[in-house]
Amino acid sequence: MNIEAKAKDQKIKVSERYNDGDYLQKNQTWHVEDSPWKAEQINKIASRNNLAVENVCEVGCGAGEILKQLSQKPRFDGAKFVGYEVSQDAFELCKERESESVSFKLSDILLEKEVNYDLLLCIDVFEHVDNYMAFLKNIRPKAEYKIFHIPLDLSVNSLLRNRLIYSRNSVGHLHYFTPDTALASLQDCGYEIVDSMYTPSFADLPPKTLKAKMAKLPRQLLYKISPKLMTTLLGGCSLMVLAK
Repeated sequence: MNIEAKAKDQKIKVSERYNDGDYLQKNQTWHVEDSPWKAEQINKIASRNNLAVENVCEVGCGAGEILKQLSQKPRFDGAKFVGYEVSQDAFELCKERESESVSFKLSDILLEKEVNYDLLLCIDVFEHVDNYMAFLKNIRPKAEYKIFHIPLDLSVNSLLRNRLIYSRNSVGHLHYFTPDTALASLQDCGYEIVDSMYTPSFADLPPKTLKAKMAKLPRQLLYKISPKLMTTLLGGCSLMVLAK
């Protein structure tokens, strides 16, 4: 197989992996175990900006657990939640979490012209999208406020350990960001940044590997000095952004 054919084969594999069982095989829970923590980070940035919303959507909602968790928080009392998911595998998991206030659609929100939400959630999503800047531009009119959670994969540590290709193969990340490039990408797509904060998963979630466990203490020490420096050198954080 020549180089061009290999590249085409890889592109097909990446684009179809969320519906051909490949992603589900590698991530059988669809990251449900992290959803309560992610929901709490969303609640935190919404609370500190005093967001009051009546209808919320999540693009690429996965198994739907984040919306389920948010629906139980006082900040979102009375709100209606809609999750959009394009993977049939994930949608099957979503249906288990439907309630009076939470519903799900096996649909691409970009195909729905007449929708306008108070708040759109895009949690660990656009790093998976082939043309992420076009995606960001196209979802911007769908809600007044948007909350993004962006993995900060690009660090000195990840480059030295070749972790970017691991992220690509295991969880499907196609694009890799630092805090500055994440914010710049949103601004380049027309977003107004209202607030942002680091979300230190290394400190809040159980380490998934022995190396992550060993790195926890130096990360904690460096994070106290400078979250940005820690993220640049060692990784272990994501960025949550509230935008308009």
